Amino acid sequence: MGWREEIAKTKPLFMTIYVTVVIGIVFSAFYVFSAIYSSGTASSAPSTSSWWFPTAASHVDSPPLDQTPNSTQPTAVSVVLVPAPQPQSKLMKPIWEVPPSGSKMPPLKTFRLTKELVQQRVKDNIVVVTFGNYAFMDFILTWVKHLTDLGLDNVLVGAMDTKLLEALYWKGVPVFDMGSHMSTVDVGWGSPTFHKMGREKVILIDSILPFGYELLMCDTDMVWLKNPLPYLARFPEADVLTSTDQVIPTVVDDRLDIWQQVGAAYNIGIFHWRPTDPAKKLAKEWKDMLLADDKIWDQNGFNELVHRQLGPSVDADSGLVYAYDGNLKLGLLPASIFCSGHTYFVQAMHQQLRLEPYAVHTTFQYAGTEGKRHRLREGMVFYDPPEYYDSPGGFLSFKPSIPKSLFLDGKHNIESHFSLINYQTKQIRTALAIASLLNRTLVMPPLWCRLDRLWFPHPGVLAGTITRQPFLCPLDHVFEVNVMLKEMDEEEFGPGINLREYSFFDNPLMPKQVKESWLDVQLCQEGSQNCNVSNSTSPLGVLKFPKRSNEETFKSVFSSFKDVKVIQFSSMQDAFLGFTDKKREERFRHRVKRYVGIWCCVENHSPGHIYYDMYWDEKPGWKPAPPQTPQDDHPPW
Repeated sequence: MGWREEIAKTKPLFMTIYVTVVIGIVFSAFYVFSAIYSSGTASSAPSTSSWWFPTAASHVDSPPLDQTPNSTQPTAVSVVLVPAPQPQSKLMKPIWEVPPSGSKMPPLKTFRLTKELVQQRVKDNIVVVTFGNYAFMDFILTWVKHLTDLGLDNVLVGAMDTKLLEALYWKGVPVFDMGSHMSTVDVGWGSPTFHKMGREKVILIDSILPFGYELLMCDTDMVWLKNPLPYLARFPEADVLTSTDQVIPTVVDDRLDIWQQVGAAYNIGIFHWRPTDPAKKLAKEWKDMLLADDKIWDQNGFNELVHRQLGPSVDADSGLVYAYDGNLKLGLLPASIFCSGHTYFVQAMHQQLRLEPYAVHTTFQYAGTEGKRHRLREGMVFYDPPEYYDSPGGFLSFKPSIPKSLFLDGKHNIESHFSLINYQTKQIRTALAIASLLNRTLVMPPLWCRLDRLWFPHPGVLAGTITRQPFLCPLDHVFEVNVMLKEMDEEEFGPGINLREYSFFDNPLMPKQVKESWLDVQLCQEGSQNCNVSNSTSPLGVLKFPKRSNEETFKSVFSSFKDVKVIQFSSMQDAFLGFTDKKREERFRHRVKRYVGIWCCVENHSPGHIYYDMYWDEKPGWKPAPPQTPQDDHPPW
């Protein structure tokens, strides 16, 4: 028999083997994929019926478990071994599932912190926790919403007052009573109540760790942008993983920060604890330290303890370091992707390094809680109720105009920085006046800075950081956001002026009916072709409007467009002559003079801050300079 006959004879056998192998490979691949997916997928939670909850999909949605590298750079394919999923608690209720209509509030003792209560929210032996009082309700709802958007429901919120506990319960948010009975109002940084909140955090950690669960503890003024649990699982030997205030990158990928190069404080706003003996020992000593001395700030106490012994490295590869008592294994989360308010909003470090951020914490910011809220709104990661996006009086915006010379030319120094800022504030001042006149909410323009703002002397941009110049700076770098949003006596300061963040119209939560109700206003030179006082628009819906118009002209023309949601001016240069009513003009000036803050701080000078001046252009020869005497150290009003 020839070789062709032999092959023909065995061909059916080869085909059978081939088909069997292929089918086996397909089923094996399907099995592995199913195991990987099911191990990381959280139980489904229905959409909320809560009043504030956005109906559109979040712009930060991502798969429940992202096993891809945190980089846009090509990487080699590797096999990921995923542990078998642990059974989820049968008692875990879906988040945002509100109690049945007509039901009563359970007794307070139902919400006591017990192992059984925590166990109801644990998945894969980990629970994600934050806490706060009623003043931070919107921060907490935003925090929970981001996590549920990411497919995480092993979430628990500690309520420091009964008002918050009840409010969260009726919204379907898992909550427990911290027994603090704190005030429901906002507390300022550094106040006695602020320090009390810090002690509550430490007591909470010390209480939960003995239950045997991993704890991802977070402050309420941060949001999750990507599921962090796969990242934390990369370091199974770590007892504690903590964020830091590091602003100089020590790595350019998603490894842990190099502990020998981190000189900034370890920030306890984001940190992960495993229920190991070293971690429990640290938590207990930390708690005892703070309870023994109410003057110690909780973060300083933590830093003091873990720096008691720092080093050597645990091994050559993980990035972990022995700390505290020489037995605790500590890891420093990279500041480029577990972002501070500086690395995210000022340096945009994750963008420059082409990394995906896991979180942003509103540190390195000004203007208190209002400043934090506005920062998150600028980043389009804060959830507001629908009425925030559809103000009854409508919105006013404008296209800022900045000469290239102010933007890029010359050295980046105090003089060029103030020239750039002053040019922008003059336009904003005009826009505020028109918004007040038309009773519209002003959408702030993007604000550009040449120099960073910090609370200590610096050369303009910190050496070693990757801050670009100029950079899109947060509003609170120049403006007192808390003052702008505060209610003032109208008799002295005139009517309030509402504002929105520069990214407002880009927010996916913006209603379609608002974006489609739009009027473009093109400023023109009076006397030029088609430039006259009229409420007639062009076929393209553009209104030509004369520059240097007075109060009466604005009122008569724009009264015809009171039902238009958005009026956008092509510019604010010479748009408005000023109020006819001098009393109103005086009140407006009293108000907006208080809207701007300080730049800080000049090196080798005390005090080193320089006041911004909303009416700088009315003072011939005005120059940016720090106060020369204690008597000069006051705002320009």
